[in-house]
Amino acid sequence: MARIAPLSETELPPSVQVAFERHIKEYNARITNMKATLGHALPAFDAYMQWYPLFREVERILGKRLACLYAFAISTASDCPLCSTYFRKLIIESGENPEQPALTNVQKYVLEFGASIAKHQGHIADHIYNPVSHLYNKSDIIILIAFAGQMIATNVLNNVLETEVDDYLVEYLPNLKYC
Repeated sequence: MARIAPLSETELPPSVQVAFERHIKEYNARITNMKATLGHALPAFDAYMQWYPLFREVERILGKRLACLYAFAISTASDCPLCSTYFRKLIIESGENPEQPALTNVQKYVLEFGASIAKHQGHIADHIYNPVSHLYNKSDIIILIAFAGQMIATNVLNNVLETEVDDYLVEYLPNLKYC
């Protein structure tokens, strides 16, 4: 059970309703459990929704497939069930196995980079950073790092609040043998 319940439709203050409607329209997105929980604090909702423009930039840099795998690697390394499941869904729907994607060496470097940022709170070794820094320009590296930070912030929020996995994601939860 979530530590703070998401706002229900009947609880939405007018300013939050406007923000939600704008978000739905601008990003063709749904209001998930996480977003409805962030509705309790509109400045927090606004800050976390900056994920969307950053993700668009990551897609521009990496392409849609690798961008989803990058976010999945970060979320998995952060042990965030909600975010990992969201990206797991996207990967599965694209016809791929999220646990064993077919990757080039370059793609492996990118995913290791993202996962290492999450695992080591940004303190990553040169052998992880250098291959990626040689593949992308400075602006793109900054975008990749900033997105990783935003993704990690989202992971932390959901982990602390124990945000429940949305109903539409439940079928995409991994089969955990130790549960």
